[in-house]
Amino acid sequence: MKVDIRQYKVSDLEGVLGSWEVATRLAHPFMTDEFIAQERKNVAEIYMPNTDTWVAELKGEIKGFIALMGNEVGAIFLQPTCHGQGIGKALMDKAQAIHGNLEVEVFKVNNLGRNFYSKYGFEQLEEKLHEPTGQQVLRLKFTANKARL
Repeated sequence: MKVDIRQYKVSDLEGVLGSWEVATRLAHPFMTDEFIAQERKNVAEIYMPNTDTWVAELKGEIKGFIALMGNEVGAIFLQPTCHGQGIGKALMDKAQAIHGNLEVEVFKVNNLGRNFYSKYGFEQLEEKLHEPTGQQVLRLKFTANKARL
């Protein structure tokens, strides 16, 4: 399976939003429909124009994306049917190739995300409260040149 990792274009917005929403609902069941609707609007109007975003395209369809703000992974979302196929790793490899060390925040209850980051080599820096949802958030760091087991 050949996935193409390429720079985001405005014409990718609907594919990106589709991947974002289905993955968000899977990983964050505590989020209300209202919160998701507002965040979807924020993703389109605030985040996408202000991040360095890369998409994973397979056979002409957007299957996921990673949005970067410097070395901060602002978002990485995949269509759930694509989990476990190396697409998330390919997106993270792209971010790591650009920035080296990376940081990310993930909801503590998001086991899908936490497992992915752990497998990739991220380590926990801190835990704090995410005020809008009342959920705990973990801040993680990936150190590029650290020896891996």
